Amino acid sequence: MSLTLKLHVTTTTSHLSLNTTSFQRPITTLRTTKPIYHSNPLSSLVYRHKPTTTMPHGSGSGSASLTIKSSLIDPDGGTIVDLVVPESERRSKAAEAEALPKVKLTRIDVEWVHVISEGWASPLRGFMREEEYLQSLHFNSLRVKDGSVVNMSLPIVLAIDDETKERIGKETNVGLVGPNGDLIGMLRSIEIYKHNKEERIARTWGTTAPGLPYVEKAITPAGNWLIGGDLEVLDRIKYNDGLDNYRLSPKQLRNEFDRRQADAVFAFQLRNPVHNGHALLMNDTRRRLLEMGYKNPILLLHPLGGFTKKDDVPLDVRMEQHSKVLEDGVLDPETTIVGIFPSPMHYAGPTEVQWHAKARINAGANFYIVGRDPAGMGHPTEKRDLYDPDHGKKVLSMAPGLEKLNILPFRVAAYDTVEKKMAFFDPSRAKDFLFISGTKMRNYAKTGENPPDGFMCPGGWQVLVNYYESLQTEESSLQQAVKC
Repeated sequence: MSLTLKLHVTTTTSHLSLNTTSFQRPITTLRTTKPIYHSNPLSSLVYRHKPTTTMPHGSGSGSASLTIKSSLIDPDGGTIVDLVVPESERRSKAAEAEALPKVKLTRIDVEWVHVISEGWASPLRGFMREEEYLQSLHFNSLRVKDGSVVNMSLPIVLAIDDETKERIGKETNVGLVGPNGDLIGMLRSIEIYKHNKEERIARTWGTTAPGLPYVEKAITPAGNWLIGGDLEVLDRIKYNDGLDNYRLSPKQLRNEFDRRQADAVFAFQLRNPVHNGHALLMNDTRRRLLEMGYKNPILLLHPLGGFTKKDDVPLDVRMEQHSKVLEDGVLDPETTIVGIFPSPMHYAGPTEVQWHAKARINAGANFYIVGRDPAGMGHPTEKRDLYDPDHGKKVLSMAPGLEKLNILPFRVAAYDTVEKKMAFFDPSRAKDFLFISGTKMRNYAKTGENPPDGFMCPGGWQVLVNYYESLQTEESSLQQAVKC
């Protein structure tokens, strides 16, 4: 299959005031159209995907600069969905919503409102009705009006209980209120249908074993009905946690890529601190893109900002750590954008990684880096991985609706005990390499033991040490309080 990438020129761009010493810049992802596991994953792109350049009007052939637009990939459905009500209409819309039956949202529901309203799930325009839900659950994709298929591997749904369903009655529209009772928006032309939790869990995770974090938090306690409809949001979702300026929407990201004159965008999704192995991969990816002929590839470093399980490092700590990585020069602030991806985390392996890749299409990334066991976790009741570590990258290379995104498999990095730095694994001298898992890294930080020199930049490591020390102090205080 040949790769066709359309150039979309944005006529107006916004200049985002991004602090180069912090984490406001998105990291880009790399992706290929065919499965490539045993060859240079970029080689097939050399003749298919060349930088698109436009000479400014009236410029000569000598010293004139090139104008390069970064919007190298169309969003799913052709346009980015924006469901935030214009400011001029907010008062009247709020009055209308106030008069409707209300559905109270959980924190995770609000995160999904954020995702839908900004267009991460384009062309989805609201919580799924039954037809969309069944397509997502059984086909991992949606067929749109023109007959084309877009990827949609996770059902994005809103659950309600029997009492709420009874209160809605025959109304066709409902108001949405947040956990604190604040009015958030409306769902129009609603459809209510049965929430078969067991089927949803089994098809999304491939198991119904107890202990799945998202299931226990968001599905098991949820109501027995799902309500779908067209979403209208009264104002952009804010969390007031000091990080809102990093929550760049797909439109903002595309505008920033254009402002920086990026001719390739490669995205890297993560929910853990950045160690030097991650940085090696990202910097090497940029190097190879430059060798291919790209002039200004931009990295979208895109940490997940929604729900995560309890033992994951919290978002604010991760963002501070990412900031230190940029401050220490491990990643170049001029070619890196750090932004928060607002989606909740399912830990659903090959099913979920499709969602992570699809959302980055809408943000403008035309390359996606996929690693070992993406979106995976340990089995909740057995001592083994829940998913085959290689299935994520294989599924991405074949997934319907992701054909226009270039997938690059993760090169394995480990600590080279001879060179005393993170390096790409060399099987010919396997005994020289030390693999430091996320669990082992957290144990280092918890116990105060330093990892080998060169594993992580000193500033970033100190952020983690401080976090785990604060947890221990808090735990000691609680124990003292109980004794008293």
